[in-house]
Amino acid sequence: MDGLINGLYGIPVAGLLFQLLGYLVAVLPIVAPIMLRVACPLTLAALCGVVCERSGVVNIGIEGTMLVAAFVGWVVGVALLPVLPATPSPFFGVTPVLLIAFVAALGSAMLVSLLHAWLSISVRADQIISGTIVNIAAFGVTGYLNELISKSSPTSAGAFSAFVPPAALVNLPLVGWLFNMFLNQGPITMSVLVIVVVLQILLFRSRWGLRTRAVGEHPQAAETVGIDVIRVRYRNVVLAGLLAGLGGAALSMELTNSFQEGMTAGRGFIGLAAMIIGRWTPLGAFGAALLFASSVAVSQSITFAPPAGELGRLLGAIPGQFWDALPYVVTIIVVAGLIGRSIPPAADGRPYEREATS
Repeated sequence: MDGLINGLYGIPVAGLLFQLLGYLVAVLPIVAPIMLRVACPLTLAALCGVVCERSGVVNIGIEGTMLVAAFVGWVVGVALLPVLPATPSPFFGVTPVLLIAFVAALGSAMLVSLLHAWLSISVRADQIISGTIVNIAAFGVTGYLNELISKSSPTSAGAFSAFVPPAALVNLPLVGWLFNMFLNQGPITMSVLVIVVVLQILLFRSRWGLRTRAVGEHPQAAETVGIDVIRVRYRNVVLAGLLAGLGGAALSMELTNSFQEGMTAGRGFIGLAAMIIGRWTPLGAFGAALLFASSVAVSQSITFAPPAGELGRLLGAIPGQFWDALPYVVTIIVVAGLIGRSIPPAADGRPYEREATS
């Protein structure tokens, strides 16, 4: 077997591809937890888009919504730290400060989504413009306030800690790395898989899901059978804001314990791309988010565990900026390849106006 592998590796040019494939298989168990961690905010952004667009409302303001949630979660924790106990508990390092800040982050995201819902549904403004307003306002306001607050060098309230799975579970042959991938995470990241499965079932196997899809495909027909289209759209856009808020909270309260200006770094837009690639389904969006996250995980693995031989020298010569841009490049390539093949809900982005009764 070793001779066959060495023979494949020795083939000119193609051998490097075989070496890269072998390297990726070898480092997968190591980078799997990183991959899921990176995919967490991308998945939550994509799920936010799925719920909105299945209801017929385009929401490109996910980026701004996540940024507001990340900022509010951090700043509320900073404000409450001097007045509330902050001793971490054994359960994910939870403190009263973190819990209150977490709820505040979710609440702020829902308020931003309510604003977008009002502009898109009641005012019937252009939904792309409404989302752009949310993004610009979020970047401007959070950046300005962060600059003011950072001057006093505030102490962070900390972050949710990761669960440490039992060694016996992680060391199981073949499947141990999977347990490590899904269990060696903080509470928000661990909840992502549960949210994806539950939302997939609800969207395609529940009364709420049927009404949501009906409103997104043919709101006039839905109204004739007694579905309140306006109410369903409002409720779903605000619910989607809760998912975006989870993604924002993960950035400043789990993946890090701080806030940086523009820390979403395009994750909301990559989440929308994952939604399109996943064909507006939660499971598909999760798979696409993992695909994008894998490019980040591989770039990190090349940094701390580079491959040996010619492949290692070749990858080591690639500038670091290339690896930073790789997730965005992958996003563009994949989305460009799906243009015209992935069809959105029929009423997606179309404002609904209830017909006047005579």
